[in-house]
Amino acid sequence: MGLKVSTRKVANVVIIDIKGDIALGKHSGELRDTVRELLLDGHKRILLNMEEVNYVDSSGLAELVSSMTSAGSRGGALKLLRIQKKVKESMRHTRIDSVFQIFNDESDALRSFEG
Repeated sequence: MGLKVSTRKVANVVIIDIKGDIALGKHSGELRDTVRELLLDGHKRILLNMEEVNYVDSSGLAELVSSMTSAGSRGGALKLLRIQKKVKESMRHTRIDSVFQIFNDESDALRSFEG
């Protein structure tokens, strides 16, 4: 299954809803391009909703870190929402989970951007 991304804005946060696997050869560049375009358009608060992501390989994890780094270098923040158990285990195994702010509740995630 290819990767599908859509965006929606809630207050001053852009939420990217992701469906599919974030993996090499599965259009993961679409996620990177979406984040880059949002940053270029001046959006600095980005939340990746990963509720419908069942698999992330090592290149996908690198893509997530790269997107977060890009946001940070532009004075913004990229946070993760609703990570599936299997993906969370991959992130924990590689210790990448420690570099992200991860939320289970969208309202909590949105509030974290305030202040």
